[in-house]
Amino acid sequence: MVRPLLPVPAWLRGRGGQPETYCHRAMLDAIRYLVDNGIKWRAMPVDFPPWDRVYAFFRRWRDHWLVKEFHDRLRAKVREELGRDAEPTAGVIDSQSVKADAVVGSDSRGFDGGKLINGRKRHVVVDTLGLLLGVMVTAADTGDRAAARVLLAQVADAHHRLALVWADAGYTGSLIEYCFAALALVVSIVKRSDDQKGFVVLPKRWIVERFFAHLMRTRRLARDYERRTTSAEAMIYWSITLLMSRRLAARRRVGEA
Repeated sequence: MVRPLLPVPAWLRGRGGQPETYCHRAMLDAIRYLVDNGIKWRAMPVDFPPWDRVYAFFRRWRDHWLVKEFHDRLRAKVREELGRDAEPTAGVIDSQSVKADAVVGSDSRGFDGGKLINGRKRHVVVDTLGLLLGVMVTAADTGDRAAARVLLAQVADAHHRLALVWADAGYTGSLIEYCFAALALVVSIVKRSDDQKGFVVLPKRWIVERFFAHLMRTRRLARDYERRTTSAEAMIYWSITLLMSRRLAARRRVGEA
């Protein structure tokens, strides 16, 4: 299911370079194991290629955005399998503050006074199926509206059909006018009623909350362990590829049955 969606190495396209020592299947399995189980790189089981080779593969895919390309191809496949267009027209934006490990430097960490968390913040945009459209990792003290300006510009540039984004009350203010004027994007605020008490499932916002729940089930993302924000973003992409590949495999098994 996954092989046709993988980026093709340069040496297979006749663009030079030596064939890789380890097959992509072994590398993908190793990274999936690390993300799902939250192990250290040096604790890679001997069933997989050496940890430094796996990390070199991870780093190359991170730096050249191959993991994002792979993720986007999987997302298009999942959407088509569910009878949707490959490109979405609506999404949901939100953020999640997580504690940072000691390896995270002070230049990329901060304190979220609202959640009382010292660490980083994950800003995400998902489609109506809960699949990732864009992610940006910042220090936890970065404001949601400031990060949303950058993230929504990136998402709108990559997904030209996107026209509507739902958000919570933290995204009110000048952001709405900016998105409409500069990005041709309508930001609709889903507010909680003043007379509601306790836990209430809010329309559309539950989609992104479920997405965060999926992230927390992969142990590598239960806390931010990455030195670089780009590595933290790559780990999120790898986590969602786990989810999407499992969905595709499950649908294939049902179809064969």
